[in-house]
Amino acid sequence: MFPLDAVDMKRVILIVLCLLCIAGPASAYQLYLRCPESIPVGLLLNCSVDSNYPAGTPLSIVFYESSAYTSTPISRKNVTIQENHATIYQSFDTRGLSGGQYKVEALLPRGDQLKLSTDSMTWQLPRLIDRSGDITITSPMSQTIDTALRIEGAITKAGNNGVRIEVRGKDSVVFSPQWIDTKLRVQDGAGEFTRQVNVSQPGDYEVTFTDAKGFVGVKTFNVVATPTPVRTTVPATSVPALPPTTALSSSPATTQSPLSPLTIIAAISLLGLISVLTSKRQ
Repeated sequence: MFPLDAVDMKRVILIVLCLLCIAGPASAYQLYLRCPESIPVGLLLNCSVDSNYPAGTPLSIVFYESSAYTSTPISRKNVTIQENHATIYQSFDTRGLSGGQYKVEALLPRGDQLKLSTDSMTWQLPRLIDRSGDITITSPMSQTIDTALRIEGAITKAGNNGVRIEVRGKDSVVFSPQWIDTKLRVQDGAGEFTRQVNVSQPGDYEVTFTDAKGFVGVKTFNVVATPTPVRTTVPATSVPALPPTTALSSSPATTQSPLSPLTIIAAISLLGLISVLTSKRQ
């Protein structure tokens, strides 16, 4: 063998380092978390995970409310890598959240994190866009079932472009997604809408609004049963009894004294005696 000079030695070292760099990523595991860059508040945040980790590897996908210095967990989904290494899909509810920056992160057991390739993507920073303020509702948010469901209001800058609404009750859709007309409000360019949707039972009804720009938001109406009129019985008014009146007389009344029993008996006896004497004379 010929001895290597300094130049050749450097070339050998460089080749070895290149081979190590190529072999390094090939021996590491890969994980790719993907989420949309932005979605409107109220829609599901749909994320996916692809990985070549061994089957049975546990994985946590965490949804955070993110700020400049802290991240507060909102929801956590635990999943497991399967043998077919199929794409894992997870969704997070954004209803009720405010607009702004959020974070989704895929967490592996501590030892498995050290085996990640350098090109892996374990976190994403989706932004939630809040358009709920673009909806103005002018009909009552609480209605009785005999007048429900009346949906009236306006969408900011919708003009005459229409709005699509869907009404969902507790268990089913009561009004399938359908575009309805909007009327341009000249003062500010808003699109005014009105729609009557008949419902058959009390409860909460979610109305979803979508305009030409996309999803706008959800408003919840409460429908209550029609109050039953209460029948009240008015007690009869009693007429106060008049005090007894005393008839006025110009002369005092004469009071008759009844005959005593002895007087009556004596009179009857006398009449009997007279009858006997009369009969003897005859």
